[in-house]
Amino acid sequence: MTKTNDNGFSQGVLKAASLIAIVTIFSKFIGFIRDIVIANNYGTSLVSDAYFYAYQIPALAIILLGGVGGPFHSATVSVFAKLIPNLNEKPSDRINKLYSVFISASLVLFTVLGVLLFIFADKIMALIISEGNPELIGLAAKHLQIMTPVFIIGGIIGIYYGILITYKRFMIPNISPILMSLAIIIMITLVKNDSSGYVLAAATTVGAVAQFMLQFPQIRKLGFRFKPNFDIKNNADFKNIMELLFPAALSSTVGQLHVYVDMFFASFLAAGAWTAIGYANRLFQFPVGILVTAFLVPLFPIFSKLVAEKDFDGIRNYFNKGVGVLFFCSIPIMIGIVTVGEDCIRLIFEHGTFDGNSTRMVMEALLFLSLVIIPYVFRDSITRVYYAFNDSKTPFVIAFSSIVLKYAVNFLFINVLGMQISGITLSHAVVTLFNAVLLGILIRKKIDLQYAKLWKNSLKMILSGMVSLAVCITIVAGFNMFGIEGRLFIAIKILAVSFACLTSYIGMNLILGMEYCEILWNRLKGKVFVHASK
Repeated sequence: MTKTNDNGFSQGVLKAASLIAIVTIFSKFIGFIRDIVIANNYGTSLVSDAYFYAYQIPALAIILLGGVGGPFHSATVSVFAKLIPNLNEKPSDRINKLYSVFISASLVLFTVLGVLLFIFADKIMALIISEGNPELIGLAAKHLQIMTPVFIIGGIIGIYYGILITYKRFMIPNISPILMSLAIIIMITLVKNDSSGYVLAAATTVGAVAQFMLQFPQIRKLGFRFKPNFDIKNNADFKNIMELLFPAALSSTVGQLHVYVDMFFASFLAAGAWTAIGYANRLFQFPVGILVTAFLVPLFPIFSKLVAEKDFDGIRNYFNKGVGVLFFCSIPIMIGIVTVGEDCIRLIFEHGTFDGNSTRMVMEALLFLSLVIIPYVFRDSITRVYYAFNDSKTPFVIAFSSIVLKYAVNFLFINVLGMQISGITLSHAVVTLFNAVLLGILIRKKIDLQYAKLWKNSLKMILSGMVSLAVCITIVAGFNMFGIEGRLFIAIKILAVSFACLTSYIGMNLILGMEYCEILWNRLKGKVFVHASK
């Protein structure tokens, strides 16, 4: 079992989360540079729309299916973590056979699908971008064909992620996405005037292959050896993986259908709308993705082991403390988006062909996207509990049932209320809340997570957040009185508001005795005093 401190929260989890957060921050920073380079070269234009429309399909494989937290990663962790009693020993013949069967089946499946994507790229993009002009559809189809290899290796990367995380090798899975960002930065910088976006699509493919090449030697070092094996019917362990993987993959695919619904409605809007939504999502994922990855990556194997040991009190403890810390960190992010979000967009992206109109489009999307944060982290956290119980069917059914809701809410916000870009991101918030609530209620069939303490602490966070929001709005109003638009002034404004937000928010939570804040504060003080005494 993992060692716990006086507050009952795992020191190992906090240590692993800190390490993963540092690595993820670096990865996201490189990703930001990538986005800046893309924005400078393509702005919010037909070419950028074509790339981001096309990228959603390979992204289904390498991010949603094969990424950290995706079904291939989750199924691998859930099954392999229970089969490997000693992480210091080489994998047994049984585990190596399971590995070979899983890789073999995944390669065949994704290769067949990849070939179909390449052949029917134009028809697929015409279906997704139904209201787009022929030039946009044709360009997006070419981008999709160039990025087909990304789709083929996505599931394999997910299996590698799962194995590495099972062996507590957290660094490589969180570093490897940097390779795609670097490939895009380098290739776009070297090749000037890419008016078609083909270089951007090719760089994405090169980056995905580089991720695979980075992970493969690490898997071999652990003792895994791939031998083509299609003994699917007689492998009980593979059957366990498929029982978890198939519904989870369907759930992720259904989640991607939500994105395709958004793409359909975005095609009615002005050129660059889908690009703006994409940049808003990247800004959103920078802090939120760091939080979710940092805490849920080390927690998921713990959930799986606790379920195997039938330690329900342990599951409740880890879940409520983990989600509580995520909630605690999420509220300042929401405050930052509301108060200085537009300033951040202007400072980061407003260069080259990315102009003031692009900034306003991204901010419109980001403002309503900020409403997703709390239900998003709860949904992703509780989904890991379902997976730990080998139940991926329930998340799938809930995600599938929300497709109709997604279409209806998009239609209401965009076609009836005329909300444009903001209607798409607001509908995302509504559907995410719907999924989170249902998952939170239905988990009681497996375990009573006893949310009372979590909601009590959440109320304290909200009250502290309201005070902090008022402080930040006041400071922003003071800066705006100067009427200065220089980048240095904007940077100082962002730093001042961020400092005021954190100090007022943390201070209020400590005054109110919010438990999760005290855990983090005591840990921080301990580190400061230890370093000071050396």
